[in-house]
Amino acid sequence: MIICGVELTGSDAVVCLLNLDQGQFTIPECKVRKLTLKKNHTREDLLEFQVAFAALMADYGVDQVAIKERMPKGKFAGGALSFKLEAAIQLIADTNLKITLLSPALIKSTLAAHPLPIPFADTGLKIFQETAFIVAYAGHMAR
Repeated sequence: MIICGVELTGSDAVVCLLNLDQGQFTIPECKVRKLTLKKNHTREDLLEFQVAFAALMADYGVDQVAIKERMPKGKFAGGALSFKLEAAIQLIADTNLKITLLSPALIKSTLAAHPLPIPFADTGLKIFQETAFIVAYAGHMAR
């Protein structure tokens, strides 16, 4: 099963694919590391982002999308654009694609119960993909 971990930051959706097959994790090669919403933030821009995200998921045969949930208020509150991106992803019409939100508390407790099997530096991913990788891992472990 391939899970795409997503971290929403500003107008970017940072993605990381993680496959779990017969107890073995692999990181599928993915040409896209992040998708960006255009600066105008119009309805057409959101639809273009949504279509691009859905196409990426279909191209790589992703079964589930796990999004790191942002808090609506407080010190670590998410910005308005990240909530738009989240909504665009959640409203993808593909009924075969399961989309879940993982709270920071759930991610933290999952990592405490199931620590990462390897250090992130050994994955070969870019440093900005670390949170997306952890979200994908937590998505597998929380099932």
